[in-house]
Amino acid sequence: MLERFYPDVYMRSTYSIDFDKYYKSGYRGIIFDIDNTLVPHGAPADERSITLIQRLKGMGFSILFLSNNKEPRVKMFNDAVNAQYIFKGGKPGRKGYLRAMEMLGTDTESTLFVGDQLFTDVWGARNTGIFSILVKPIDKKEEIQIVLKRYLEKIVLAGYRRKCQKEGKVYIL
Repeated sequence: MLERFYPDVYMRSTYSIDFDKYYKSGYRGIIFDIDNTLVPHGAPADERSITLIQRLKGMGFSILFLSNNKEPRVKMFNDAVNAQYIFKGGKPGRKGYLRAMEMLGTDTESTLFVGDQLFTDVWGARNTGIFSILVKPIDKKEEIQIVLKRYLEKIVLAGYRRKCQKEGKVYIL
């Protein structure tokens, strides 16, 4: 039952993902969450996130930010990196993910999703059929509703860890 929330891959950081490997495997679009995935919650794009997005675009990836935040927050981040975005994305609902793939010109076989939350980011991506990469949150300081969800995530991640151990897979890369 909890497996619906398990990511395809769990990484220590967005910045440690081997995007070259995914590009060589046929992925062409990346849907990113912003807060605590690319930058701390509410922070503007920083040098590291700008460099990453520029590198990914240079490789040939199409990039889109899918956020449940309001437009001013998402636009502020996007103004520095110039990608596509969807604000008030309705994660974990499928509609935002489907619209994102339409905007990217990709499908479930050629799209990655990268985010820091199981119950919005990963569940929505998995429910839509998109390969999901969960990353550890950048900053421990979060809004109260997210802090509460993190306790539940620990339960799910314990099951994910057991599954990985049983299958001989690495739990977190």
